[in-house]
Amino acid sequence: MTVADASRRGTDNPTEGTSNSSETASQPILTAEAVTVRFGGVVALQDVSIEVAAGRVTGIVGPNGAGKTTLFAVMSGLLRPDHGRVVLSGVDISRMGPHDRARRGIARTFQRVELFASLSVRDHLVLAQRLGNRYRHHRRATPSSDLTEDLIVQLGLTAVADLEAVTLPVGQARLVEVGRALATNPEVLLLDEPCSGLDADQQHRLIEVLLQWKDTSGVSLVIVEHNVDLVVQVSDCMYVLDMGQVISQGLPEMVVRDPAVQVAYLGDDFVTSPQSS
Repeated sequence: MTVADASRRGTDNPTEGTSNSSETASQPILTAEAVTVRFGGVVALQDVSIEVAAGRVTGIVGPNGAGKTTLFAVMSGLLRPDHGRVVLSGVDISRMGPHDRARRGIARTFQRVELFASLSVRDHLVLAQRLGNRYRHHRRATPSSDLTEDLIVQLGLTAVADLEAVTLPVGQARLVEVGRALATNPEVLLLDEPCSGLDADQQHRLIEVLLQWKDTSGVSLVIVEHNVDLVVQVSDCMYVLDMGQVISQGLPEMVVRDPAVQVAYLGDDFVTSPQSS
């Protein structure tokens, strides 16, 4: 199975397979509005605005240093912007810290995998599910009581479930981190290079799991990836950042043909893989 086969493009109905009503799905669940971040004299983000549609996949690409991870830090509450704001489900959360944003349904993974020493793979997911259960009143639905075991199986982690997570190779460790984020039953999941360090089989499995969760739970996915072909295939909307600014946005197939994107990032010879029907 290819990544394209796991794509969301199998439906023409933008709300099919999600728990959101058509009215909710038409409104962004998360927005960053006119965000500017400066580090001394360096402008990391300049007047950046993005919208994350409810129950859909939003892709963000760009060269190194474009500001992608800085934008994630702003949306997750790890960094306060100099200007602009972040809105979740109509509520301005700009002054909320990471804990309060997590309570309201924002989860994220990191470019560099962050796991707890001495905790097993299963422990990571169990603790995350317990945390999600505490915040249940903010969520659309209660997940299965077998959520932890379901994720272990879906992510192919059964054989290592009782091993200390920090002893795993980077590919499996990254799957644990994604599983931990999903176990909180988030409204929005920010994925910072989730396929980095994964082999082809692990990458296909991860994409399958993420898209399945999107379809069954309505979680909104925001993916930052250097693998542009993958982002094009799985995203409903795509943004391109360069030097701290959005230089293109819209349907992935159109964005990769934007001359500004070709010049700044992709090159004239970039060709995407055929899309699944």
